[in-house]
Amino acid sequence: MESGNLAAKEAVIGLEELEYKGMLYDFYGELLTQHQKKVYEDAVFNDLSLSEIADQQGISRQGVHDLIRRCDRILADYENKLHLVEKFSRIRHNIQQIDRLTDDEQIKRLSNEIIEEL
Repeated sequence: MESGNLAAKEAVIGLEELEYKGMLYDFYGELLTQHQKKVYEDAVFNDLSLSEIADQQGISRQGVHDLIRRCDRILADYENKLHLVEKFSRIRHNIQQIDRLTDDEQIKRLSNEIIEEL
């Protein structure tokens, strides 16, 4: 991951790389082309190899690799500009903190409802 993208990733509280990629895709995936979405989903979510995707798509293995890297860069660029994943993660983390710090059952119930709606 490039240094600017790494800084954006580090700003997201407690996310592993696959979860981070998934969240980027959830927030910004609709901004990719259909072809980009299909290849990215196959690689990241369906865990297909580059060769399997290349065979399905009729492109080279290198082409698949380049496309996945390009999608990672596109999604990270959107996050660098809009910070939606960072804000979402921060809100979720803060609500979880509130839930841990309170003994009030009504507050716990409300915080859990908010987390589920996020």
